[in-house]
Amino acid sequence: MTPTPLVLPPADDTAGWSSFLTERTAVPLAEAARTADALRAMEPGTAQALALWNDLHVSLANAFAASSLLSQVHPDGDLRDAAEAAEQEANRFRTALMLDPEVFARLEAVPRDGLDDAAWRVLDDALRSFRRAGVDRDDETRERLRVLGEREDDLAQAFGRHIRDGARTTRVPASALEGLPADYVEAHPVDDDGTVAITTDYPDTHPFLTFSTDAEARRTVMGAFLDLAWPENDEVLQELLAVRDERARLLGYDGWPAFDAEVKMIGTGAAIADFIDQITHDATVAAERDAAVLLDRARLDDPGLERLDVSGARFYTEAVRRERYEVDAQEVRRYFDFTRVRQGLLDVTGRLFGLTWTPVDDAPTWHAEVAAYDVALEGAGEPLGRIYLDLHPRPGKYNHAAQFDLVSGVAGRQLPEGVLVCNFGRGLMEHSEVVTLFHEFGHLLHHVLAGRHEWVRFSGVATEWDFVEAPSQMLEEWAWDAGVLAGFATDEEGHAIPAALVERMRAAEEFGKGVHARTQMYYASVSYRFHAELPADLTARSLELSEQYAVWAALPGSHFHCGFGHLGGYTSAYYTYMWSLVIAKDLFSAFDPGDLFAPEVALRYRDRVLAAGGSKDAADLVEDFLGRPYEPKAFTAWLER
Repeated sequence: MTPTPLVLPPADDTAGWSSFLTERTAVPLAEAARTADALRAMEPGTAQALALWNDLHVSLANAFAASSLLSQVHPDGDLRDAAEAAEQEANRFRTALMLDPEVFARLEAVPRDGLDDAAWRVLDDALRSFRRAGVDRDDETRERLRVLGEREDDLAQAFGRHIRDGARTTRVPASALEGLPADYVEAHPVDDDGTVAITTDYPDTHPFLTFSTDAEARRTVMGAFLDLAWPENDEVLQELLAVRDERARLLGYDGWPAFDAEVKMIGTGAAIADFIDQITHDATVAAERDAAVLLDRARLDDPGLERLDVSGARFYTEAVRRERYEVDAQEVRRYFDFTRVRQGLLDVTGRLFGLTWTPVDDAPTWHAEVAAYDVALEGAGEPLGRIYLDLHPRPGKYNHAAQFDLVSGVAGRQLPEGVLVCNFGRGLMEHSEVVTLFHEFGHLLHHVLAGRHEWVRFSGVATEWDFVEAPSQMLEEWAWDAGVLAGFATDEEGHAIPAALVERMRAAEEFGKGVHARTQMYYASVSYRFHAELPADLTARSLELSEQYAVWAALPGSHFHCGFGHLGGYTSAYYTYMWSLVIAKDLFSAFDPGDLFAPEVALRYRDRVLAAGGSKDAADLVEDFLGRPYEPKAFTAWLER
């Protein structure tokens, strides 16, 4: 019997959502506890212990999925708080479980004879996870690790909550809207005092920084954006770094980066520092060349300017692209109506991977603007899962872009369900937003296509953390192809975006890639160095790292680290974005640029990389697809050209 998707309550049914939260968190958590009891009661050496371990993690995955998602997206603040509390309970259960010597002993005693490769992989992963949690330490150490684990979860949750709830509004003179698109100006009415409100939501801040001709207003808006969750998160982050460091050292590691990197492709914490410095070195020539062009352009407006800062970088990058490459982002926006882009994304990925996306118009969701689609393999009829697209900002909602699980798929038991959470405007989009949408949708594809494994450990985006961005980064390439864009990027008269314009857009995008790489290495250095060094003054250290790695001057007195949400989940491993990009460029080299929809390579990639989930190491998945180990040649060629 084929599993069916969850039935959600109507958006306005507060009591129904409260019951749903209980059914998807407290109930499965109780099931997990009973399964853990059954494991402890087993005779050592019982093969069935591994199946029970899988059952336990299906229940746990369901509890985490519902609590994590609803704490970030549900419009009702009380329900978000209840979901946060449920997530804390799940975290405490998991922390205690991984320190339980009896459960560990039952798994350690599972007989290996008769296990297939997948079961071996699940068992080895479980035992390694137990040891990394500290299950084999003495009672006193285990208790301290339990306390630290719970505190880390609470602090990471608070860090994210402060960012989510820390939206700010800046008032600027109405004249600062000069240069902004007409629809943006219309959406920002002038108050009686002659000012307009600019929020820190992406659809407000990013266009303003790109188009406003008022340098002082840009600096003010950028300052507010960089001070999200300041000062609350400074103290939270200080303690979070200390807790992670103590936990890693209790486990015998030389700090948190060494502990965290052990289970990633990169292998060691020291290798992160080497990677950051190598990319910085490789990108410097291109970065300095392009930065000089931007500074020269900025000096036409401000002859005495010595160095461009972060509040002017978007504006002058746009100016150079418009003047040197004849790419006007406001002209480009005409072709990217949100509704057409959303449908185009579904059409492109459906054609590419042999999928159908069927709207479920009567599916209840947590908000009226959320759209639901059932997913199936073309021609097969059998459903693969369901996706939800929650793509516009609203108060209290997660304010970045990410894919969340609602259900982890398990073969024959439950269909995968995933949620894309973004914050785009409802009208015209910038092309950079279209690229972001393709990127994030790549995670959703990965989650759904890898939802047919027997073992929940392999379900969805379950590979090493420094690979998970590669499939999404590769999917961005389809948002840059003129033939692909012509299918949905049309203006009000129905005219497709001209291929010549797309070619100029690509050339303009190539401009500044060295600066982008250096900026990414600044973010990666904050992520790594904060965890490796535990600086006493996070603001000062962030500014020092900006001077060392970034190209643009930081705004004095800004506190970027407080709103850097990746420090919560990615911890010391923000480097993974660039590491994954190296692999993504190699993956894309297998496709024919003249026919990005060629089915043989696309379906091979779908089945050997995406659908495989975490069933193999990431390097093996890539080799299965490419027919060789991955290599950096394609990335290096892209960076240097």
